[in-house]
Amino acid sequence: MLVVCAVFAPSAVSVGGLSGSLPFAAIIAIVGLGQMLVVQQGGFDLSLAGGVSLAVVITTHLSGGNDAQLFGSILIAVCCALVAGLVNGILVGVMRLNAIIATIGMNALLYGAVFAVSGGVPRITTPLMAEIAGGKTLGLPNSVLFAVVVTCLVSFLLKATVMGRRFEAIGANPLAAHAAGLPVRRYQAAAYVLAQLLYCLAGVLISGITREPTAFQGDSLLLPSVAVVVLAGTSLLGGRGYPISTVVAAFFLNQLSQFALAVGVPFSAQTIIQALALVFGIGVYSVRWKRSAITRAQQSNSEETDNV
Repeated sequence: MLVVCAVFAPSAVSVGGLSGSLPFAAIIAIVGLGQMLVVQQGGFDLSLAGGVSLAVVITTHLSGGNDAQLFGSILIAVCCALVAGLVNGILVGVMRLNAIIATIGMNALLYGAVFAVSGGVPRITTPLMAEIAGGKTLGLPNSVLFAVVVTCLVSFLLKATVMGRRFEAIGANPLAAHAAGLPVRRYQAAAYVLAQLLYCLAGVLISGITREPTAFQGDSLLLPSVAVVVLAGTSLLGGRGYPISTVVAAFFLNQLSQFALAVGVPFSAQTIIQALALVFGIGVYSVRWKRSAITRAQQSNSEETDNV
């Protein structure tokens, strides 16, 4: 993608172009990691849009543009994310409701809270939040550093801890995990809580990156969050996830959008581009799954023939 941009749309990979697009790639990476955790448990979290939007309006409206009120408003946003994630987790993980239905309902409740807080009216963030989220450290946007830290943390928890291995095992085969004595429902519920915390972080960062964020800021992130998870190779049936690949896919998808804009594709077509990327990822996943199924069937037939 970088080579294609360098050849056909150099402005998309210029210093100015990258400095402007990398913060949004970081946001997609963070929400993608949250969605990945849910997909690993065989579900989808459609309350992402409401979770991000609520964090944005709480951070901007409750702080009232006053730096002294900023951290209090962020704490309230975190508490709301914990409640939303816990309710999602109980509905899906404990009460066994369909994940899509439960999270759609939660999304409606979250947007109700968005309108209650903001009235649908945007507000400028505080100078401190703009400096934290929109500033730079060592030449890199701070939002990118946040994404790197989150990626390292998620990767460590999933790949280097007992909890992470159990989490992936439960996602791959909940019945076998339950038979082995693992707390399946607790881990499935925890996926939604952790996802909402990541959505909250993305919303807080957006409030500082965007000068005047809207009350519907999360709407544009739902499709990319699923697309990057699929492009990264995470199984839609649950199981193993790939945090670093998810972040790389987020950068790719964002750079693809920048390339499209640079060559003159209207901004309104961005959703179509993201949808095509999602379809491509699902197509590749389907082909891989069918090949694996055929290979397993052939191996099984071979073993039966040998036994005979």
